[in-house]
Amino acid sequence: MNATLLVELFTEELPPKALDAIGNAFAAGILNGLAKRGLVAPDAAHRIVATPRHLGVTIESVLARAPDQPRRDKVLPVSVAIGTDGLPTQALTRKLAAMNAAHVTLDQLERASDGKQDTLYRSFVAAGIALADGLQQALTEALAQLPIPKVMRYQTPAGEDVQFVRPVHALVALHGSHVVPVTALGLAAGRETQGHRFMSKGPIRIDSADSYQRQLHDEGRVLGEFALRHAAIATALHAAAETRQARLADAGALLDEVTALVEFPVVYGGRFDAAFLAVPQECLILSMKQHQKYFPLVDAAGQLLPQFLIVSNIQTDDPVNIVRGNERVLRARLADARFFFDQDRRHTLASRVDKLGSVVYHNKLGTQLRRVERLTKLAGAIAGLLGADVGKAERAGRLAKADLVTDMVGEFPELQGTMGMHYARHDGEDESVARAIEDHYRPRFANDTLPAGNIAAAVALADKLDILTGIYGVGLVPTGDKDPFGLRRAALGVLRILAESRLPLDLPHLLDLARGQFSDETVAPGVALELYGFMLERLRGYLRERGFEVDAVDAVVTQRPGRIDLVLPRLEAVRAFARLPEAESLAAANKRIRNILKKADIQAPDPDLALMREPAEKALLATVDQLAPRVASLVRGEDYTEALKLLAGARAPVDAFFDQVMVMADEHSIRMNRLGLLSRLDRLMNAVADISKLASGGAS
Repeated sequence: MNATLLVELFTEELPPKALDAIGNAFAAGILNGLAKRGLVAPDAAHRIVATPRHLGVTIESVLARAPDQPRRDKVLPVSVAIGTDGLPTQALTRKLAAMNAAHVTLDQLERASDGKQDTLYRSFVAAGIALADGLQQALTEALAQLPIPKVMRYQTPAGEDVQFVRPVHALVALHGSHVVPVTALGLAAGRETQGHRFMSKGPIRIDSADSYQRQLHDEGRVLGEFALRHAAIATALHAAAETRQARLADAGALLDEVTALVEFPVVYGGRFDAAFLAVPQECLILSMKQHQKYFPLVDAAGQLLPQFLIVSNIQTDDPVNIVRGNERVLRARLADARFFFDQDRRHTLASRVDKLGSVVYHNKLGTQLRRVERLTKLAGAIAGLLGADVGKAERAGRLAKADLVTDMVGEFPELQGTMGMHYARHDGEDESVARAIEDHYRPRFANDTLPAGNIAAAVALADKLDILTGIYGVGLVPTGDKDPFGLRRAALGVLRILAESRLPLDLPHLLDLARGQFSDETVAPGVALELYGFMLERLRGYLRERGFEVDAVDAVVTQRPGRIDLVLPRLEAVRAFARLPEAESLAAANKRIRNILKKADIQAPDPDLALMREPAEKALLATVDQLAPRVASLVRGEDYTEALKLLAGARAPVDAFFDQVMVMADEHSIRMNRLGLLSRLDRLMNAVADISKLASGGAS
C-alpha cells in the first residue's frame, strides 16, 4: 500500500534567518532517506512546512514496505574462509554471524573471482524495509544533518536530556491515517499538533496526512508552506502599497525574514510624522526595517513617504490598536534617529578625522587614522593616473572614514559612507567629494553598483587595495571558505571597477603603489606579486560567473594581463575566433609549437631567409612578415577581434609547414633557424590570447 506521509515537529519559535534553510534541509533529509531505502521515488511530490513553530514535510506515494531486492554480498576470500581440510574456518563463521547469516552453510555460498582472488559470495533476496524502520532511520539522519546555527540543551517532560535548535513539544508521523511508530528528540510520534498561538481553536488532531495542510490552515490558522506564505505576503504588500499610490522600498531580505516570523500573515498600514523626513531617508528606512520589521513606502521617484506597512501575525476586524501601537513605537525610533542626526551635524567631518587615531584598525597595521593617511596618498596617486582631480580625491580619501566616529553610524553601522556623504554635503564639501565618500565602499556585494566617476573610483580602489595589501601582507590569507576580512570580496571589487568601468590602469602597478604605503617591516615588498596571483585566481572565477567558457578564460588569464579593462574585449575576441572554421587547426598548431619550444628550451634567433631550404618554411616566414605589423596595429588599437580574424589567414601556411618541414633538423643552424621561425610565429599567434588553450584537451 502507498499513501501520503506526514512528518512534523511542533517546536518553540525557530530562528527566523535560518528557518527556510532548516525547513528545506529537513524535508530533503526525510525524502532522500526514504528514497535511499526504496520506500519512495526520489522525485516524489512533496510539500515543505516551515513556520515559526512547525517543521515538517508531506510526501506523496510512500510505500508501507519497500519491495524485496535481490542481493549478492561479498563474504570472504576463499583462502581465508576455507581451511586446508576443506572445512569452514572460524573466520567464515564469525563473518556470516556478523551478516545475520549464521544459518547459511558453505555449500550455499557461490565461489567466484573478484578480479584478484577467488572469493565467496552470498546471493539472496533481501526483504524490503518496513516504513516504521525506514522512517526512523531517515528521521534520525535528517535531524543530525540540519544546518542549525546554534543548538539548545533542554529536558523533555520525562527528564531526558535533548539538544536541538529549539525545544520540541510534539512529533507527528502519519502514513495516510495511520500513526507511524517512530521517536525523535525524546518524543513518540502521534497525530496531535498545535495551531496559531492566539487564533487556533486548540489542539489539532490530524485525521490523515492528506488533510494535514487543510486542518492546519482551517483549524489552526497557520499557513504552513514557507513559499506560499512568502508569496501571500508579497501580494498583500504590493496591493496595500498600490492602494496608497506608493511602492515598496527594497523589501527582499526583510520579506524573507518576516515570512519566517509569522504563521498567518495580515498586512496593515501606518503613518508617521512627516517632520521626520528632514532626516536622510536611508536612516529612517533602516530604522523601520531593521528595528521594527516594517516595510517603508516610497513614491514613484523613490522618495520616502510618511507611511509604512506592517505584516501582523493576528487577523482582526478592527486593527486600530495594532496600528497605533506600532506607530507609537516607531515614533520613538525615528526620534532617536533625528537626535543622532542633529548631534552629528554639530561637528564637521574634517574635525572628526583626528579621532580616528583612537580607533584600532588592526593591531599590526595601526589605527584608522594611519589607514586614512594611506588612503589619502593612494587615492591621489590613482586619480592622477586617471587624469582626475588629485586634490578632490585626496580630500575624499581623508574624509572617507570620518563618519565611523559619528553617533548615527555607531547606531547603524550599515550607514557608514552614506552618512559621511550627507554630513559632507552639510559641511559644504564639493559634491564629487561627498559622492566619493559613499561610493568608496562600492561594490559591497555581488551585482552592486560601481562607484560613479573617476574620483569615486580612485578612492574605492585605494580603499580595497589597502585592505588587500595590509591584511594579506600580515599573513591573514583566506583559507577554504574562511575569509573574515573579506579579501575575496575586496579583490572582486577591484576587478569589477577596473573591468566594467574600463579604467586604463595597470593592476601590478596599483598593487606596487598600495604596497609602497607600508613599511618593508610591516608588508614585505614581495607581497604585491603574491597578491597579483591571488587576484588573477579571483579574475578567473569572476569571468566564469559572467558566462565565459573555461578555455577562453584560460587563454586570456594565462597571459597574466595587467590591464584588466582589456580582459573583457579580449575574451569577446577569443569567443569570435573560436567560432571560425580555422580556429581548431590553429589552436592545435599553436599547442604543438608551444610543446616544441618548451622541449627545446633555448633562446632561438630571429629567422633568416637565407638559411631556409623548404618552400613551406619560406611561405610561412612571408606570412608572418605580412601579418605581424597588421596584427600589432590592431592590438594597439584594441581591435582584438579583427586581430584574431586576421590570424585565421595563417592556417594554410602553418599546416603546410608542419606537413613538409622537419623542425628538428640534424644541421644545427637549420634547426635553430626553424625554431626561431616558430618562436616568432608563437608571439604572433598569442598577441591577443594564448590560443593553444582552445585546442581539444587544452595546452600541455
